[in-house]
Amino acid sequence: MRFSILAASLTLVCLAACSVNPVTGKSEFVLISQSDEIKMGEQAYVPAQQSQGGVHDVDPELTRYVRDVGARLAQQAAQPLPYEFVVLNNSVPNAWAMPGGKIAINRGLLTELSSEAELAAVLGHEIVHADARHSAKQQTSGIFSQVLVVVAAVATSDSDYGNLAVGSASAASQLLNATYGRGAELESDKYGMQYMSKAGYDTSGAISLQETFVRLSEGRKSDWVSGLFASHPPSQERVDANRATAATLPPGGKLGVDSYRLALQQTMDTKAAYDAYDEGRKALSENKPDEALTLANEALDSFPDEANFHALRGDVRLMEKNYEWAATNYTRAIDRRDDFFYYHLQRGLANNELGKTNDAVTDLERSIELLPTAPAYLALGDIAGQRGETTEAIKYFKVVTSLRCDADSSANLVVSVQNKTGLAIRGVEVAISYAEAGQQRVVRRSIAGQIAPGKVASVNTRLGPYTSGSCPVEVVAARIVDP
Repeated sequence: MRFSILAASLTLVCLAACSVNPVTGKSEFVLISQSDEIKMGEQAYVPAQQSQGGVHDVDPELTRYVRDVGARLAQQAAQPLPYEFVVLNNSVPNAWAMPGGKIAINRGLLTELSSEAELAAVLGHEIVHADARHSAKQQTSGIFSQVLVVVAAVATSDSDYGNLAVGSASAASQLLNATYGRGAELESDKYGMQYMSKAGYDTSGAISLQETFVRLSEGRKSDWVSGLFASHPPSQERVDANRATAATLPPGGKLGVDSYRLALQQTMDTKAAYDAYDEGRKALSENKPDEALTLANEALDSFPDEANFHALRGDVRLMEKNYEWAATNYTRAIDRRDDFFYYHLQRGLANNELGKTNDAVTDLERSIELLPTAPAYLALGDIAGQRGETTEAIKYFKVVTSLRCDADSSANLVVSVQNKTGLAIRGVEVAISYAEAGQQRVVRRSIAGQIAPGKVASVNTRLGPYTSGSCPVEVVAARIVDP
C-alpha cells in the first residue's frame, strides 16, 4: 500500500541574533523575534483553550478574581506584554503560559490551592516563563512545531481533546505541552517570587506551594502527574531555592486565605459534581455506559447548569447508538455553552448517523471554526463522498488521512517539510509513530542536505508489516538536530 501525505508547514521565523534576557539581563542566543513570539501566542491561545476543555464560564467572578491577581503581578514584569489570564474548565491540576503572555490556569489546580499568595506564586511563575522568553529559547534549541497529525481517537477526558487537533491547532497543542528545563523552572520560581513581593504578596505562599507539590508528587497522584508535574516537576531543590529567595525579600505581605476561600466558594460548592463527572468520563472510557450515565445524572442533579455534564450524557447515548437522545443532550450542552467545539462535533456526528446531513455539516463546520479536528474533517469527507462531491471529499481527506491496513501489509509514508524561515536549514529529523504487531513504534528519518528558504523537502520510509486491523500513523514532530 502506498500513500502520500500533504504535510502541514513547519513554521520557525529565524532572526540570527544575540538578545538580552529581559528578566535576568543575561545575553542569550534566540532565533525568534519578540513580535513573532507574541503573534505565535495570540494564534495558539484560543485553540489551546479549546483543546484543554474550554473556558470555565459558569463562575465569572472567579475569572475576574484570577485576572485581577494576574494583572497585579504582570505590572511587575520586565516587559509590557499583552498579558491575558483565563480559567479553563478542566479538572487536571495545571497551569501554562503561551509565548507573549497568554496564561491559563485550570479549575482543577485552583481547587487545590489554599491562599491568594499561592495563586500569585503560580501566576508569577507563568508570567516569568513569558517575560523571560523561555518558549523562544526552547524553540531555538531545535524544536519545531508539530508537522501533522494523521489520525486521532475520540477523547475520553477533558485533557485528551488536544489529541483530536490537526493543522495549526495541533501545533498549539504542542506549544502548551512543552516542558521547560531545570534552569527555566528555577528562574521562574525566583523571579516570580520577586514579582509577588513587589505586588504586595507574602512570598511564603511560594514555599508552601512547592512543599505541597513535593508531597503530592511523592504520593504520585495520577491527575497531578498528568498535569502540573509533567510540565513543572517539583523537587526539594525548588523548595530550598524558594526559601533562600524569600530570605532576600521583605517579609510580610498579603497571604489572602479568606479572600481566596471567598473567591473559590462556588467552585468548591460544585466540586463534588465535577468529581462525579470525571468518574463518569473514566467509566465511559472503560466501556461502562450504565455507570457513566448514573454519574452524569448525579452531576446534573447537583449542578444542571454545567454543559459538560449534558455532553457526557450525550456521549453515553452516542455509544449506545441512541442518536436522537445523543443529539438532544448535545443541544442542551450547546444551549449552555455555544463556544466549545466538542458539543458541535459530537452533535454533528449524531446528526450524520440520523441521516440529517445538512444539520451535520453545519455542526461539523462550526466545530472546525472553534478547533480543527480529525473526526470533523473525516466526517465531512464521508458526507461529501456520499453526495458524489469527490473534489470536496478529497479536500477534507487531505487535511487528515485515516488508514485501514490488511494483514501483513506495509505502507510507504512520504512526509514533506516546508522551510518557511528566512534561513537555510539542515539536519532536519522527522519522528513517526505507528502501530506494528500490537505495539507502538517510533522511527526517525533525516532529510539529507539543506532546505533553502521557502523550499520543500521530503523523506520516505516504509512502515509495517501490520498484523491486522487499523494502523494509525502519526508524524510526531520534526526538529533541527544540526542547526
